Amino acid sequence: MASITSINVADGDPVKALQGFMASLLEEDVVDAVFTLWERPGAGEIMPALITDPKMTEQAVPLSPAYPLNGARLLARLTHGESRGRVAAFLRPCELRAFVELIKLNQAGTQDLIMVGVDCFGAYDNRTYRELAKGNDHKDLANEFVLAGGKVSGAEVARACKACEYPVAGSADLAVGLVGVDVGSTILLAAQSAAGESVINRLGLQDASGGPEREQAVEALVKEREAYRDAMFEETAAATADLKNLSAYLAGCVNCYNCRVACPVCYCKECVFVTDVFDHKPWQYMGWAHKDGSLRMPTDTIFFHLTRMAHMSTACVGCGQCSNACPNDIPVMELFRLVSQRTQGAFDYEPGLDMNEPPPLNVFKEDEFTELTCAT
Repeated sequence: MASITSINVADGDPVKALQGFMASLLEEDVVDAVFTLWERPGAGEIMPALITDPKMTEQAVPLSPAYPLNGARLLARLTHGESRGRVAAFLRPCELRAFVELIKLNQAGTQDLIMVGVDCFGAYDNRTYRELAKGNDHKDLANEFVLAGGKVSGAEVARACKACEYPVAGSADLAVGLVGVDVGSTILLAAQSAAGESVINRLGLQDASGGPEREQAVEALVKEREAYRDAMFEETAAATADLKNLSAYLAGCVNCYNCRVACPVCYCKECVFVTDVFDHKPWQYMGWAHKDGSLRMPTDTIFFHLTRMAHMSTACVGCGQCSNACPNDIPVMELFRLVSQRTQGAFDYEPGLDMNEPPPLNVFKEDEFTELTCAT
């Protein structure tokens, strides 16, 4: 059973309340650094940052609806080896799930790390957020968004967020509760591990209760998102039902590989698509063009996406950064989520939820896919 405490919110300012919590983590020497979304002074952009000075937490915007990139890959860099400092990382549920997958793939570690999962009402894609941020304060936007439960008039969160079934943190040491909570006056903080309990004890936080209202609110939000997800899957399946439709669906791809770079669980140090394997010769292009009378260029776009799906569909957490990074607005998130849902369902695997569950294909199971094997 999680130990539940609360953080007092003054003047209807939940961002300031979490800034104070982060500052206390540093001031009380609970951690040496805080990893969170941050507004660099004078830059006007929201990006992840590693903060060591308690005063700098005044620029932190942990509840911002901006989502420039999935922080799991950055956090992996901070934990894959000796860090020489304790870090408290504030992550969205999809970032946390991606980070757990990277741990399983030996790309990250948990030593000297406190994982803080923050309830997520969703986030805007980069273009939408930039428009909203023009002439507005980032902190004010974050407070407005959270106080409205993510439903701000005139703006909609990204489709990946509308279809995300995991709005609350799972494998976190501490969970920041926002859903079903009056965040204008309080924020829930639940310890979900011994490390989380230690933090709460060090700071002397008081006991609180989530109550049935929170459970009901989380359940309602999950059902709403599942309904949107299922409709999205049906639409995407119809649009990619055969190779001809799939070709049309991916017709705008220019082989920029942004989706690969933005994906938090696409971790290979060297991608086959940037090696000599796909460095075709001029005579090859001419031969292919003569064969069919024309050759779509750049080549290998469909093969690239099929390879990506085969490679990482078991680990996809649906964060949507692939679509967020696409310069031509190809709905790659919808396609990858559809394929991933089928792949993960076949292996009865939900990525990032259980730190101790090995990824598919890492272990041999005699009773797996018996319909495809012959009895001996």
